[in-house]
Amino acid sequence: MTTLSEVATHRPASVPPRVRVRQSWNRRLHWVATHAIGLALGIIFTLPMLFVLLTAVMKSDQAMSASLWPTEWHFENFVAVFDRSPLLEYFANSMIYSVLATVGALLSAIPAAYALSKLRWRGQNVCFMLIVSAMMLPPQVTIVPLYDLWVRLGLTGTLVPLIAPYFMFDAFSIFLLRQFFLTIPRDYLEAAKIDGCSEFQAMVRVLLPMAKPGIAATAMFCFLFTWNDYFGPLLYTGENQDHWPLSLAIASFRGMHHVEWNLTMAATALIMAPVIVLFVVAQRTFVRGITFTGVKG
Repeated sequence: MTTLSEVATHRPASVPPRVRVRQSWNRRLHWVATHAIGLALGIIFTLPMLFVLLTAVMKSDQAMSASLWPTEWHFENFVAVFDRSPLLEYFANSMIYSVLATVGALLSAIPAAYALSKLRWRGQNVCFMLIVSAMMLPPQVTIVPLYDLWVRLGLTGTLVPLIAPYFMFDAFSIFLLRQFFLTIPRDYLEAAKIDGCSEFQAMVRVLLPMAKPGIAATAMFCFLFTWNDYFGPLLYTGENQDHWPLSLAIASFRGMHHVEWNLTMAATALIMAPVIVLFVVAQRTFVRGITFTGVKG
């Protein structure tokens, strides 16, 4: 039987402070070495945002000069942009465009992705290859006939030509959801059909609750693309300033002979804020949806 004196004899000696400090630094250096590439990429992607924020609080004479650090901090620039431009109206236009386009893309892509992943029908592979081909087709190829169509319908100068196509077809959303639906076992749908569910009920009640991460990732991709879209709004709403989204609002800070870069950067920072908040809030669901997408092909 071990006595207390023996236990005290075999007790490990305490680590000296110098050794503890050295071990702590070794752990930190190991962490830095392991995440070196990620840290470097993080710094590279953070620098442009830092440049925008620093320029946004500069005075007009210092902005875009050789001095990168503000000599005077002008936080009132974020308030001045609302006086110089109807930014809230542009914000409402961007929200209408992005939200409705995202809803339309999901409504049109979910049934198509379900048919391509869970049903068996003649010409299925050919249809999927056409969708993949549509993803590779540059939008400039079809822009001329589409623009002529919307001109004939008298809808240019509005947001309708930007939103309506998403309710009909969005190749990327269909592809992304189809890849995610393939990761869900067919057994769940077969069990639902045995219980008396139709194809539509099985899709809505069984598949969609299990596919929330994929749907969230698809919705975020669509929202980010439409929020940052510049070519489409410039083409269809450029003639009507009342329907400009935020991507075109930057043009309102450009004069004939001078650009107020401090106000332009302040407006840019305000435009980026909703997207950054959305990504931070939905980051876990977004990453999970991207991780599971493409497990099966």
